[in-house]
Amino acid sequence: MNLNNNIFSKILIPVDGSPNSMKAINYAIDLADKYKSELLALHVLYSQSGFAFHKETVAGAITSSSLNDLNLDAKQEAEKWFEEINKRAEEKKVHIKTEVVFTVISIVEGILTYAEKENINLIIIGSKGKSGWKKLIVGSVASGISTYAHCPILIVK
Repeated sequence: MNLNNNIFSKILIPVDGSPNSMKAINYAIDLADKYKSELLALHVLYSQSGFAFHKETVAGAITSSSLNDLNLDAKQEAEKWFEEINKRAEEKKVHIKTEVVFTVISIVEGILTYAEKENINLIIIGSKGKSGWKKLIVGSVASGISTYAHCPILIVK
């Protein structure tokens, strides 16, 4: 436990731009404000076997420039979400750090590895992300996080 006895000194909020993800931001900001926590917003870029299908290349062929373009596009999209998140955090005077990381294993593994590395005390995640299977109560990423995380989880619907 931290010296300041704050059990939620570091809160992680994985973000994918989905409505539930953005809704979870409000909970994260409120809790960070209440507990005077450090808040980290994370977007994980995932690509199977290190490559991603790029719709603008012939037959999906991967070139280093198309992969760089894809990563740049994804990072720019995340920056738009982070701008909105920063505005919400500023309104509550909550400091927030935003980061984009890349993983070739899985989004769940990317989030969990980051959470452990950063000594996160609480993960707040939307119940369903962009894949958004309507029949599922909890999405696959939220389910994986809740199953394997080293710290408490708050799943926001």
